[in-house]
Amino acid sequence: MSDLVLTNARIVTGTAVIRGSLRVAGGCIAAIDDGPVAVPGARDCGGDLLIPGLVELHTDNLERHLLPRPGVAWPQAAAILAHDGELASAGITTVFDALRVGSIVSNGRVGYGRYARSLADALGAAQAEGMLRIGHFLHLRAEVCSETLIEELAGFGPEDRVGILSLMDHTPGQRQFRDLGQLRAYVMGKHGMTEAEFERHVETQKATRARLGTAHEAAAVAAARRLGAVLASHDDTTAAQVATSAGHGVRLAEFPTTEEAALACRGHGIAVMMGAPNLIRGGSHSGNVAAEELAAAGLLDILSSDYVPGALLLAALRLATLWDDLPRAVARVTSAPASAAGLDDRGRLAPGLRADMVQVARIGEQPVIRGVWSRGRQVG
Repeated sequence: MSDLVLTNARIVTGTAVIRGSLRVAGGCIAAIDDGPVAVPGARDCGGDLLIPGLVELHTDNLERHLLPRPGVAWPQAAAILAHDGELASAGITTVFDALRVGSIVSNGRVGYGRYARSLADALGAAQAEGMLRIGHFLHLRAEVCSETLIEELAGFGPEDRVGILSLMDHTPGQRQFRDLGQLRAYVMGKHGMTEAEFERHVETQKATRARLGTAHEAAAVAAARRLGAVLASHDDTTAAQVATSAGHGVRLAEFPTTEEAALACRGHGIAVMMGAPNLIRGGSHSGNVAAEELAAAGLLDILSSDYVPGALLLAALRLATLWDDLPRAVARVTSAPASAAGLDDRGRLAPGLRADMVQVARIGEQPVIRGVWSRGRQVG
């Protein structure tokens, strides 16, 4: 007996869209059949798309729930549940929650404290208690321009399900913030700083990077190996930076800021991930390369929702229009991120894999989610 049968669906496989039915048993996909089936209790999808559950590798969404407004700290358990529910409603069935490790504790004006270890414990407890709808892993964002990175990394072990560790370097004047004008507008607006305070902030950050950055970078690379995590780079800008990343063993490039860097990633066999909001908005909010430009050049491998969970599915359908290839576009938010993270049990609709699925209607250009299943259990 099947636990669930979805029929009369347009099923998106890795290479095609077929009109058929999908059977689930024991939390896994049992079979995919051509054409509708007459099974009592089957769910008629009415011709909607049926795609794999979305796989999200980098999202700041949990942090947004923890700090809904500047200076307003929300209880961790409540924030985790709200975050988990929001992702499920957006069709995301696997997430790598991005937690910053590496804090600034000596500069009270724009300092930021530790939180990753306690939040990881809260996530683990919620998962153990069966409180979460979808699958959660950790993504440690190792901030090399910080003061406490090595100590914070030492607090994580293999039991923490750290799937990704990214090398983050937000030193002013390079990578994401190579344009100091963009950084000035962002930091002064967020923290209400004066021009003089901003200049002191820039000099302090540069001095911290010069003093500790090299040791922190080496420690982060070693930690990724110790934790068995995929190593990612962040905001690579030049071919030389990509070459350095490749030397560290990086397999995933998050948000390269130039086409030069993305092209260099292709040469080193590094998967390129871009933000879905960038694609939807038509450009980067930081003035960096547009995701659509990389997509048109064949240099876009993976999409991430980044800071808007609902952007992931919408961006995939935008890609489908750009490429005139729905299966290829859907793969950028399902099988490609799953593969990059080393997960071979999900990301595709095929017998034997996890029954993580999303039923989607398209109304004009807008995707409307009709159902979300994680391991065959409806969660949205």
